[in-house]
Amino acid sequence: MAVRYPKHCCILLLLALLSFHPPSSCSLDPQQSDSGAAPPDRDAEEVATKELQSADTPQRKLLQTSGAGVPFPPLKVLSNGKPCIMFQARKLSLRYERQKQVDLTERAFSPHKAVDTTQSVCRQDKATLVMKFGDVDDLKGLSIRLQLSNTFYEASGQWWYSMDSVSLLYNVSEEAVFNASEVYAPSSSSYHCVHVSSLERHSALLQPGGERARRWTVTFTDFQIQAFDVSSGRFSPVSDCTTFLTPAILMGLVTSLILLLVLAYAVHLLVHLKHIERDDDSKAEVYFPQDPEQPEGCCVENLADKDTSETF
Repeated sequence: MAVRYPKHCCILLLLALLSFHPPSSCSLDPQQSDSGAAPPDRDAEEVATKELQSADTPQRKLLQTSGAGVPFPPLKVLSNGKPCIMFQARKLSLRYERQKQVDLTERAFSPHKAVDTTQSVCRQDKATLVMKFGDVDDLKGLSIRLQLSNTFYEASGQWWYSMDSVSLLYNVSEEAVFNASEVYAPSSSSYHCVHVSSLERHSALLQPGGERARRWTVTFTDFQIQAFDVSSGRFSPVSDCTTFLTPAILMGLVTSLILLLVLAYAVHLLVHLKHIERDDDSKAEVYFPQDPEQPEGCCVENLADKDTSETF
């Protein structure tokens, strides 16, 4: 019994030591060890890559949706092989009364399916941009027409173009006309405005020209157009629309405020000087006698009284 007790202890110690090592470390075959260790690593890599892909997909979707707001290439109307009208907008939307909004941005500017502009006209003093969209929802044969004119002004010595009207033609014979106001720029520049719309909150640069147009709302976002003097395939320097809070108007308001303050201070000085003059006049009346001959008169009167008393 004394001889077997140490053997059992050695066996137990050996088993305890072996239990601390994984079975794969005891393998003598390198191929078996590689094949046994590789699959868990590959599975872990595949799981990690799948998790990364699943984590990247929403980010990629967000990037695609955020990139969807980038403007499409500008729409070009050619005349004799050269562009005569260029038009671009980040969003073009229509709404009839309280119905849902119709977004025509992709239909108008997508390069994959170009809008029909064959009826557009370019002349020296007149230009018409016609965009035919076809059937859109319940609208049959929808088209938008932008009427522009070019005029030479002797005061400035250059040509200026303006957008006169925007017309909606739909259902074959129906037409809604909006008169454009303050949409103009020199022929050497392109016109840009954040909103060219019929809505009051966007300055209402498009005014309804009839009862039918009052039922519609038209909004161009980041509106940019150039006509009559398009020298290349790019827009010329921008002539932005005038808004109420432009730097020039703010400087004018500040200058007017300064002038009003100076004028108020000048009026205050004049009133103060008048008060000083009145105080000086009152002080002169107090310190100087009004009638210096009054004592002599008093004496003469006293002598006359004495004479009269003596006679009596």
